[in-house]
Amino acid sequence: MSQFLRLGVNIDHVATLRNARGGVHPDPVEAAKLAVQAGANGITAHLREDRRHISDVDMERIKDEVDAPLNFEMAATDEMVAIATNVLPHACCLVPEKRQELTTEGGLMVAGAHNQLAPHIGRLQDEGIRVSLFVDPVAREIEAAREIGADIIELHAGPYTDAQGDARAAELTRLIDGAKLAKSLGLECHAGHGLNFETVEDVAAIQSIVELNIGHFLVGEAIFVGLEQSIRKMRHLMDAGRGSA
Repeated sequence: MSQFLRLGVNIDHVATLRNARGGVHPDPVEAAKLAVQAGANGITAHLREDRRHISDVDMERIKDEVDAPLNFEMAATDEMVAIATNVLPHACCLVPEKRQELTTEGGLMVAGAHNQLAPHIGRLQDEGIRVSLFVDPVAREIEAAREIGADIIELHAGPYTDAQGDARAAELTRLIDGAKLAKSLGLECHAGHGLNFETVEDVAAIQSIVELNIGHFLVGEAIFVGLEQSIRKMRHLMDAGRGSA
């Protein structure tokens, strides 16, 4: 029997739209509530150093007002760890962050970064927060995540979703192999970044992956069909992919 596959909905770009004009509309917290009603199992939000979309207050409100686990995406910095240990989300996903990038461009370089990452991971776990590392599907990074004490890895699915033809098939194999390795090491495995209606089913079929985090595509599709319908269709495709494994 297939294990249920969770859907985490990232609401960052509802905040992007709000911030484009200022004010309070559209409210990402209301979007998070609607996402849960539509079938999301959790809410993901990335508090960036430059606060380009999600704000500190957004994070506090999501934690207080939304009846679903909060996955707090963040850079591995003292500032973000301090905020996270105040908000106390269900989980924190440590991601690489560069001020000039449009979106996260690659996985966290865990191998060789023990001294930088381990203290942050320890502080979060001491507060009962599960720690995830966003990594490329590369054996040395997955193994390093296990060695450093992470609870979870989230595999970077961007190269898979961007590729075509044989290249996409090769990237899917990398995700499959990475997820299998994570499971063998005792790591919970998630995947995310760039997944859409066309690409989600094959990733959903990977039984070692237990959660997908999807945001930008769902918010973009909501312009045409509404957020609830966008999420419900994604949930349907995920279930179809899971059942086909």
